[in-house]
Amino acid sequence: MLPLNSKKPPVVRLPPKSGVEVGLSRAAQVSLIFLGLLGLTFALHAGKYILAPVSLAIVVGLMLGPLAGRLERLGMSSWLSSALVFLLFIFAVLALAVALSGPLAFWIGQAPEIWEELQFQLYQLRQPMAAITGLRDELRSITGNTGFTVAVEEGSPVEDMAYLAPAILGQVLLFMASLYFYVATRHQTRAAVLSLCIGRRLRWRVAHVFRDVEWLVSRYLLSIALINAGLGVVVSLALWAAGVPSPALWGALAGLLNFIMYVGPAIMVAILFAIGLATFDTLGGALIPPLVYLSVNLIEGQAITPAVLGRTLTLNPFLVLVALAFWIWLWGPVGGFIAIPALLIVFAIVRNILPGADLVTPVR
Repeated sequence: MLPLNSKKPPVVRLPPKSGVEVGLSRAAQVSLIFLGLLGLTFALHAGKYILAPVSLAIVVGLMLGPLAGRLERLGMSSWLSSALVFLLFIFAVLALAVALSGPLAFWIGQAPEIWEELQFQLYQLRQPMAAITGLRDELRSITGNTGFTVAVEEGSPVEDMAYLAPAILGQVLLFMASLYFYVATRHQTRAAVLSLCIGRRLRWRVAHVFRDVEWLVSRYLLSIALINAGLGVVVSLALWAAGVPSPALWGALAGLLNFIMYVGPAIMVAILFAIGLATFDTLGGALIPPLVYLSVNLIEGQAITPAVLGRTLTLNPFLVLVALAFWIWLWGPVGGFIAIPALLIVFAIVRNILPGADLVTPVR
């Protein structure tokens, strides 16, 4: 304690920061955040051979978690319930692969004929293409540009497969192991993370992040899986009615590609157009399969999906497009599948840190 006759030290008041100083301080903070995100992006890209299968396993595990939880509530241990759910998932994937392997091998064998038919149909458009070529030559003569050539040296497909096969097999094994152990230890993982939190308030926030992530991702993926299964059945029936061969193959492929919003349907249209060229004799007939698919996909995208997911959440289309572009660029097809779940995970974290941030808006 200070003596009775002593005086308190004078309070030193710092002068308020000028507008320039405040601006520089905020610019420094934004720069640090940008550099951190840039470093994280390069780290994700550098570690894609390990991080991509593990991330895919976590996303699938979030979808299978509720099923394992139901088995655990029936008195089954977490390890046994996880094993049953894991085996069920692997059996479903293998059954789908075996059922589609025959028709898929047939159409892969038909690829040269489809390519020849496509060239023939393009040859029918030789007059418009000749006009475009003539316009290009005139522009070159005006600008003096003589063009350039690019030489591409093709490698051996057998050598490429021998190089890629061990990496692909390793990623598949890593995915399967990560999926099983994530589902089996999800409760222990949550408890371990919560035990590292210092303070009751931080622990409360982290617990809510876990809750929101599990609810959002599992609800979204389970709903989308059911919608895509129905889409595959309807597309198969519609293509069968239109006289397209192997309709079950294209229906299953349509359901799988529909997990990748925007990009998957575009790829499906291109595939069905090629199948139409191999099936029908005219260019108009070749447009029948993609038009049938687009009709079904339009009904699904504008009516069915909003009716199912509209009660749960509505995704910002711009953020969805950015997330798809980023993750496909980063990790390819695996990134396209996990793009929306990753966006939901980011939203769950942001919503608990910054209440009121609406990346995903619940429909009232």
